[in-house]
Amino acid sequence: MVQKIVILGTGGTIAGQSASALDHTGYTAGQVGVSDLLAALPLESLGSGRFICEQVAQLDSKDMGFDVWVKLTQRVAHFLSQADVQAIVITHGTDTLEETAYFLHALLAPAKPVVLTCAMRPASALVPDGPQNMMDALALAVSPGACGVSVVCAGAVYGPEDVQKVHPYRLNAFSGGDAGPIAYVEDGQVRLLRAWPQVSAAPRPADAALVTQLADAIWPRVEVVMSHAGADGLVVRALVDAGVQGLVVATTGNGTVHQDLEAALVLAMQQGVRVLRATRCTEGRMLPGAHQNLPSAPGLSPVKARIALMLALMRSNQDSGRSSAAGV
Repeated sequence: MVQKIVILGTGGTIAGQSASALDHTGYTAGQVGVSDLLAALPLESLGSGRFICEQVAQLDSKDMGFDVWVKLTQRVAHFLSQADVQAIVITHGTDTLEETAYFLHALLAPAKPVVLTCAMRPASALVPDGPQNMMDALALAVSPGACGVSVVCAGAVYGPEDVQKVHPYRLNAFSGGDAGPIAYVEDGQVRLLRAWPQVSAAPRPADAALVTQLADAIWPRVEVVMSHAGADGLVVRALVDAGVQGLVVATTGNGTVHQDLEAALVLAMQQGVRVLRATRCTEGRMLPGAHQNLPSAPGLSPVKARIALMLALMRSNQDSGRSSAAGV
């Protein structure tokens, strides 16, 4: 049985075009189909008849929404369940790539490789970086032992919990913080530095059910607020009045929060809003300390903590629904 590789396209800079080959910033994202991106690659070494292409979306990833996450997650789950699919590669814009990677990891924790890749220059650039990133992603997809969700950019492989975009335009725009990369792709070969992301032999039954129900799910409203000099509780109070269900506070330092903002967040918790702290520092992780009034999400950036909290609320709603049904 020929093992297939599925390439799912969502748009982004890697599929972008501009009027000039020298324009690396004034392009329009999401213009080139994923099948055309694949057709431009030298795939002889990977064998013919191995690839399935599907255009899930065609957008600038700054505009990523829940509707695309639903479709992408369900297509990934669909192909993961097929015995003849070896791996999945996803082309994605860089702006929200880290969020999509973490979302897929947190919900699916796939045993097969799910590799997200991207570009910082559009496909129309004089020297685009997308083709090499795609080749590196495909090399990783067929690498023995590879598993779980990962991100490949500029020859480096990052884990979904660590990866962050740290530069607005250079080719190596991503970092794994002090955790560093998982591996490097060098001349088509993967050099592993540390363990692959934690995976699951099969999705948890509750999460498998959640994946099938995502299209009909009510996504909880979770927002990110930032602690900074002069922060107060105005935004928190406005969000609570608007019906927010969860709040992530991007803290200073080791999880510290301005006292006025913290008071508002504690009051929000007393009113039933779920709250998490996540440091706005790009390296390190919060250590346990005296600031225990608010729960924390150690090791996650604020945007990833938001996803973790959304999923926790969705799972809680799912459990409540089952309990209510059982009590009828």
